[in-house]
Amino acid sequence: MAEGERLIPINIEDEMKSAYIDYSMSVIVSRALPDVRDGMKPVHRRVLFGMHELGIRATGAHKKSARIVGEVLGKYHPHGDTSVYDAMVRMAQEWSLRYMLIDGQGNFGSVDGDSPAAMRYTEARMQKISEDMLADIDKDTVDHQLNFDDTLNEPTVLPTRIPGLLINGASGIAVGMATNMPPHNLTEVVNGIIAYIDDNDIDVDGLMQYIKAPDFPTGGIIYGYEGVREAFKTGRGRVVMRAKASFEVVNGRECIIVTEIPYQVNKAEMIKKTADLVNEKKIEGISNIRDESDRKGMRIVYILKRDAIPNIVLNTLYKYTALQSSFSVNNIALVNGRPQMLNLKDLIHYFVEHRHEVVVRRTEYLLRKAEERAHILEGLIIASDNIDEVIRLIRASSNADEARQKLIEAFSLSEIQAKAIVEMRLRQLTGLEQDKLRTEYEELMKTIEDYKEILASFERRMEIIKDELAEVRSKYGDERRSTIEYAGGDVSITDLIADEQVVITISHAGYIKRTSLTEYKTQARGGVGQKASATRNEDFLEHLFVGTNHQYMLFFTQKGKCFWMRVFEIPEGTRTSKGRAIQNLINIEPDDSVKAFINTQDLKDEEYINSHYVIMATKKGQVKKTSLEQYSRPRTNGINAITIREDDELLEAKLTTGDSQVMLAVRSGKAIRFEEEKTRPMGRNASGVRGITLANEKDEVIGMIAVNDAQSDVLVVSENGYGKRSSIEDYRVTNRGGKGVKTINVTEKTGKLVAIKNVTDDDDLMIINKSGIAIRMAVSTLRVMGRATQGVRLIKVREDDAIAAVAKAMKDEEEAVLDQEIENDIENNGTILDSNDEETENNE
Repeated sequence: MAEGERLIPINIEDEMKSAYIDYSMSVIVSRALPDVRDGMKPVHRRVLFGMHELGIRATGAHKKSARIVGEVLGKYHPHGDTSVYDAMVRMAQEWSLRYMLIDGQGNFGSVDGDSPAAMRYTEARMQKISEDMLADIDKDTVDHQLNFDDTLNEPTVLPTRIPGLLINGASGIAVGMATNMPPHNLTEVVNGIIAYIDDNDIDVDGLMQYIKAPDFPTGGIIYGYEGVREAFKTGRGRVVMRAKASFEVVNGRECIIVTEIPYQVNKAEMIKKTADLVNEKKIEGISNIRDESDRKGMRIVYILKRDAIPNIVLNTLYKYTALQSSFSVNNIALVNGRPQMLNLKDLIHYFVEHRHEVVVRRTEYLLRKAEERAHILEGLIIASDNIDEVIRLIRASSNADEARQKLIEAFSLSEIQAKAIVEMRLRQLTGLEQDKLRTEYEELMKTIEDYKEILASFERRMEIIKDELAEVRSKYGDERRSTIEYAGGDVSITDLIADEQVVITISHAGYIKRTSLTEYKTQARGGVGQKASATRNEDFLEHLFVGTNHQYMLFFTQKGKCFWMRVFEIPEGTRTSKGRAIQNLINIEPDDSVKAFINTQDLKDEEYINSHYVIMATKKGQVKKTSLEQYSRPRTNGINAITIREDDELLEAKLTTGDSQVMLAVRSGKAIRFEEEKTRPMGRNASGVRGITLANEKDEVIGMIAVNDAQSDVLVVSENGYGKRSSIEDYRVTNRGGKGVKTINVTEKTGKLVAIKNVTDDDDLMIINKSGIAIRMAVSTLRVMGRATQGVRLIKVREDDAIAAVAKAMKDEEEAVLDQEIENDIENNGTILDSNDEETENNE
């Protein structure tokens, strides 16, 4: 160790703590967070001040960016040229800043994320608005500090007339904290600040009458107001932004045209990710995407497939792509050098406070300068009044110092006045110049009086601030770019999707689709029906269900699991398309299949889910009741709905209110009716209790209905197309677990029982064959018969065919089809046969 040196042992833990705290405070105060007064981080402030020092004004010529960066780097910001140039570039990008501070010439990047040209190629100068941020900086309006090598002074804050933090926002990541502040409209902000000056007690709600919401440079739509309100009131909130989209027909194809995208979204990247999602079949209905943006503006064209519904595709884009993104507001800024969370009123308060200080300091400076000038003028006026004596004294002096001394003694002048007289030019001795001196002196005395009055009156200073703000508004104010959709966030994506009735079909191989109910024409009873689906070889439609777009779907599989989906999320198909494999939509096991589905209303409504139950039946006659509340928290991998025993499978699940009657029917033609109360509610994992006793091993339950009014009739359908409608009162109420009573006379002609439904005259019936032929008929055309009859033919079934599924649809009065239209259908389709099949009634 060298002589005179010594070691001081220190605790490494303490040293790490203090060193890290020093580092983090440096990042917070000198790098990442903006000052609440001028809205600038040190690097931006230094760039503008450097340009001011170089004299690169908005009205002057552009200078090389490298020149500016060199000035800033060498004098004020020794942190690498990229940090300075990157900050400078961002200040010149119209999609980054709501009000640009630098006027760039050359390639300053693009909204697609392209890099700007190197600083040696680009040029820059100030924007007019930046000059107003630096106005009065030379009038001692702000404190200055020494630069990094203590050779120059730099301002600690700009004396800005522009509320920079509010109009341009800021974002930065410090150590242990971050800031993310959105930009706002200058006109609105100035109106809000003036309102605050007029009434300091105005609350945030009052200010929101003027400052409606953030205003992003890229425009777009602010979707929903709740997050905006939260951000304005607390300083934290989530503002949802959406692209501005419209529908157009281009070359006969429907297209979605996007003209504005959310703030900070990279256009090229967004288009690429959307194309990937389309290729992966995550987004349906788009055939091509074109970026037709040019210097006139942005234009992204999504060309839709022929059968796509633009609204639904747009909602899907909003859901899965950056066409909808959010801005997480986190208003943290430096207040007196300390980071602080600020709401809207705080931001305005600190800006007004800063402006007040600037006006006071500027007035004090101007008063000081005016008094100094007045003092000199007083001396000059004394000299001009005694000009002959002054000339004599000066001529008699051997040097300037002696002349000054003699003048001070002769006329009781100050050092400054005497110096001014000695340095006075001969032309000031003319009569005209002497009059000018007196006029200037009188004007100056009035100005001094005015400055003193400003310093004495708080109200006067506030008027000055308001006048300067009004001037800023008239120079730079513009229309807001982002439109506000107040209802937005408070309503969900479903509100943009028509809540129309749809038919959901699931094929034996597990293909699902959703089709508008209006695609199916009402036909007369006994017709062969229209082609309902183009299924694959050896596949047939097995389940058919009618619901509405906004409802929730619960899918129950034969293994007893439950999955959850919104109806509108089911891919839409035409009446003849085969649909999408369920495996692609829900995480169902390969050897499992969907057996039942329930459409429910809002699963978030506690009163609703606690007052409803799910009743399930298995092929072996087990029944189980569980509260709907147990199914209101879906998981992507599904949840257990019922424990299924060996050799059994789940067959049916129904939604009830707890006071229904349950009917089970078996293949052999028997049915049982019992009160729902007979089965107590159980947990999701229970396996249930016996509902009906089967006649033999081969027999199985084919369906279950839950009835809560005596108005309904029971409709049963056999596999050969025969059906029968009988009164529910024909089935006496018994205990659960019995063998049941005969519900249809099963013969070779009718075939085994395949379906049981509860119907009224208001229902329409949908019947579908294994071969994919469907028919729709009005239940009112079927008369009520006795319980044990064979029934009437509902649909002609070929020898090698059988009925696969039966469902009921609500009758739509506007859709009732006249005889003439049926005849037209026969001519057009050639698939609807005579519908005058005789009824065959064989009473027991």
